[in-house]
Amino acid sequence: MSSVAEKLQRKSQRQVTTKQVRLKLVYIDFWSAVKLSFLVAASLGIVFIVASILIWVILASTGIFGNLDSTLKDIMNDPTYSVANNLSLPQVALFSFVVAILNVVVGTALGAVSTMLYNFSVRLTGGLLVGFTNN
Repeated sequence: MSSVAEKLQRKSQRQVTTKQVRLKLVYIDFWSAVKLSFLVAASLGIVFIVASILIWVILASTGIFGNLDSTLKDIMNDPTYSVANNLSLPQVALFSFVVAILNVVVGTALGAVSTMLYNFSVRLTGGLLVGFTNN
């Protein structure tokens, strides 16, 4: 009688045949590409907003703004100048929000334009050849 381990060992020694399939990508659905590019741009916009706020918090908590204030006061000979007043958290958050919105619009438009360009160029080139395997 053979054990279960021996049966499994005999099974794993068999040659596994890999099947390869080569397909051509001849069309990208426009609305799917627009939706995907919008989601990618929106997620990158959220990351940008959070990162800019975190960088401001780190700079404010480590006292870099205070050191920069004293250096710029010496250079500019203006005792009333303050970097913290010019770069406050609401101003940084608003600026990063506006930039993120613009990036979402531009990223979505670029995704749409690149999809249209690919779909038009497929007529000349025949498409991308893509290979797939089953393992």
